[in-house]
Amino acid sequence: MTPKESKSWWKEPWPWFLMSGPLLAMIGCGVTIWLASTHADTPVSGAASHGLVVEKVDGPRVPAAVRAEASTGGRP
Repeated sequence: MTPKESKSWWKEPWPWFLMSGPLLAMIGCGVTIWLASTHADTPVSGAASHGLVVEKVDGPRVPAAVRAEASTGGRP
């Protein structure tokens, strides 16, 4: 048996295939950071925050039991 001559690493497809995942993740991270820094969050009007709960301030207040009944169609 004669030893097979190996190609240079950059001429093989596997290193490029394995490097493409982290490279795409870095590009996606850069795009996400760019989008987050250029598009500012706009404040929501007509809402009040109470801890982790955000409630609508405008309009009539509907009790939770009535909302639950309306969403299930009156079924328990």
